[in-house]
Amino acid sequence: MLRWHVVSAVFRRNVASYFSGVLGYLFIIAFVVAGGLLAFRPQFFTNNIASLDQLSEGFPMLLLFLIPAITMSAWADEKKLGTDELLFTLPATDLEILLGKYLAVLAVYSIALAFSLTHLLVLRSIGNPDLGVAFCTYLGYWFAGAALLSAGMLGSVLTNSTTVAFVLGVVICAVPVFIGSIAQSSDLLRGLSVREQMHDFELGIIPLSGILYFVSLTVVMLYLNLVMIRKRHWSSGQQTSMGAQYFARAVCLALALVSIAYIASHTNARADLTHEQVYSLSPTTRDVLSEIKSEHPVRIQAFVSTDVPRDYAPVRTRLTGLLRQYARLAGAKVDVQYVEVEPFSKEAEEAKTLGITPERVRSEREGRHYEDTIYLGAVISSSFDQVVIPFFGAGMPLEYELTRSIRTVANEKRSTVGVLRTDADVIGSRDWQIVTELKQQYNVKEVSPDSPIDESKYDVLLAVMPSSLTEPQMANFITYIKKGRPTLIFDDPYPWVFNSAFGVSQAPKLPKPAPGGQFGGMMGGMGRQPAPPKADDGKATSLLNTLHIAWDNGRVVWDSFNPHPEFVTLPEEFIFISPKSRMTSAFSTTSEITNGLQEMLAAFAGEIMPLKEKGVKFEPLLRTSATSGVMEWDEFTDQGFDFQHGFTPTARIKDGRPHFRDKGGHVLAAHLTSEADNPYKLNVVYVADVDLISDWFFVTRNLGEINLNFDNVPFVLNAVDVLAGDNKFLDLRKRRTALRTLTTVEAQTAKFVEERVAMTKVADDDAKQKLKDAQGRFDEKRAEIENDKNLSPPQKEELIRRLKEGEERRLEVAKANIDRDKQQEIDNAKSAAERRIRETERKIMIQAVLIPPIPAIVLGVVVFLLRLGRERKAISPDRRAER
Repeated sequence: MLRWHVVSAVFRRNVASYFSGVLGYLFIIAFVVAGGLLAFRPQFFTNNIASLDQLSEGFPMLLLFLIPAITMSAWADEKKLGTDELLFTLPATDLEILLGKYLAVLAVYSIALAFSLTHLLVLRSIGNPDLGVAFCTYLGYWFAGAALLSAGMLGSVLTNSTTVAFVLGVVICAVPVFIGSIAQSSDLLRGLSVREQMHDFELGIIPLSGILYFVSLTVVMLYLNLVMIRKRHWSSGQQTSMGAQYFARAVCLALALVSIAYIASHTNARADLTHEQVYSLSPTTRDVLSEIKSEHPVRIQAFVSTDVPRDYAPVRTRLTGLLRQYARLAGAKVDVQYVEVEPFSKEAEEAKTLGITPERVRSEREGRHYEDTIYLGAVISSSFDQVVIPFFGAGMPLEYELTRSIRTVANEKRSTVGVLRTDADVIGSRDWQIVTELKQQYNVKEVSPDSPIDESKYDVLLAVMPSSLTEPQMANFITYIKKGRPTLIFDDPYPWVFNSAFGVSQAPKLPKPAPGGQFGGMMGGMGRQPAPPKADDGKATSLLNTLHIAWDNGRVVWDSFNPHPEFVTLPEEFIFISPKSRMTSAFSTTSEITNGLQEMLAAFAGEIMPLKEKGVKFEPLLRTSATSGVMEWDEFTDQGFDFQHGFTPTARIKDGRPHFRDKGGHVLAAHLTSEADNPYKLNVVYVADVDLISDWFFVTRNLGEINLNFDNVPFVLNAVDVLAGDNKFLDLRKRRTALRTLTTVEAQTAKFVEERVAMTKVADDDAKQKLKDAQGRFDEKRAEIENDKNLSPPQKEELIRRLKEGEERRLEVAKANIDRDKQQEIDNAKSAAERRIRETERKIMIQAVLIPPIPAIVLGVVVFLLRLGRERKAISPDRRAER
């Protein structure tokens, strides 16, 4: 039986010896400074996320040198000084001494880790971190360090040299730190790595499997320590046999503990400490499972590759964990089957037959880039219906996808979404991703505008670019809307999604492209029949009047707010919609469509405004920031032609576009419903941007290839659900961690952006004035000629012609010089703003590195002064006088 007073005595002795000198405090200071350099490096400001992700990424490497520095003297110094013999002659067992020493190094590590909590104070001062995630992250740090301390002590027990003990500690600790990187193709070995086991803690989860892994590693290493210190009891003739016995015992113990940890990893037992509880089954999922009819059970076939790259291992783990929870909650009503797929196997053929497509994904191993083909999909079916999820990407919300599919197949009938056929060609020869996504939940049908639309067939009608409709088509569309049928409209003054090397040919202000082959060539387009004109010349006036809104088909919105330093080169016509822009109504909090959304991205969007007439309730859904404005068609476009498609007219983006800031808060989307005095029952969501639903957002969301999480997809799906009267998935779809950015940094750098916009306006105004002056000089000279009575009309005409030719050449040269100077001033303004932003970030980074060690420095100085005072008191006055 352990005697804890003996363990406590050994513990106090070792802790006191560690902090008896200045070395212990220097070590803590070095640890905190190194942690600050990792946590607040430049990538931290680029990501603009208030988290310790950068520290977590480098923490295993930090432990690789920190832990051996703590443990190198645990046994080696005892052997070197000969105090180990005295220690083992004390009335204490080997286990009690071992535990006392281990708890001592654990206390030292815990103290150092506690001092590094100052990183959280810095993080809290510049952002709004999730404290639940921060607690789990530090708990993961503590468990990882506690496990590696036992490994570091094993290196110390093998030698009497602290230097050699440090090297041996690094080598032994490197095994659990690097085993995941060395054996990425093995799930078992990868699961034994410290990096892999810390992942859940960093997300805000306390996993039972992770705790058991670190505890198991600690127990095995402490047992090996115990074996090595008991080795002194073995006689010389027993060395081989005893060594073999203890080796076999250690292997059996390790296998037993690894098995326990492996079993725990498949139970998915975990505590979710995130503020939004995003890793716990939602009430929506529980309701959907409870509503499944026992006579129509749901079958889930998950096809998963046996080996997946490291980036997709968490997806597979999360998927299997969720399916186990579904099966446990639903019982016999959900039949879950796991199919492990090897390449070219019969399981792979079965998966392809059912619609599960192998996906080629990129991964990095040992500094090299690889492409792997993996299966990671599911077929959800019942006696009513079937849904195929071809691939679960790293960015997909797994619970939402599974729960939505289960509910879809459990219901006898799906709702129907009609997609209006327009020049956007959203459905037909190649479906847009929005159509593919809607097919997972709805019956999706193409709708022709050439004849009256049957309002009884569709629960929601989706219309993309209705401004391209002809007059008869527009009339049929408006008649459908006036009947009160739910309609989702996307229109765009400059649809960037159709941009090509020649510009955009699908803009409402341009004529409809002539029908015919795609590659008409320079001569092929001349013989084609011209396309019929657009209704209202592309202005959609009749539609807008019906909806009681105003929209200019040649005006786009820009916004200088950009919270993503990695996208600093994007033009300001790419609009980031977020409450972080200091526009509190960026997302409507009263609408079920946008409540809970965090960030969206639009491009070259238009602006919609309500008309003064009553009759329609105008509920804004999306707004720009206060640092925004509008540009007219001639200010941001040049005219051109698409020579590959029969001289089709196009519009190209101008360089040096003017950005004049106005009051801001431009509305990009609104929900329009009829009021009591309106004869029509309108129910329309109108969005003045088509790029908002481009395929890029769906692909990025599914594959998760970049560290972004725009809410464009949830916004569109929410709009369809609300219009269809199905609110089941609204909360589940928005369920993810809150967008926690570096608010203080954003506030400090925002003023530099505003100054840049102001300087740009000054440069543009100056350029306009110079052009006006040049034009004025030409007008004055022409007036002098016209007023000269000594000249005959033919002479005046000839002089004006010569003057015009000369002045036009000079005006063109002057305009080019003015534009060049203006662009130079704009570039200088941007460069100055960027320099000041970088300087602000460097200042914060320096403070974040230098401030955290201050408590440790103060404590070290206080302890040193107290110790010095005690030493002076212990010396007699006579001896002090002699000195």
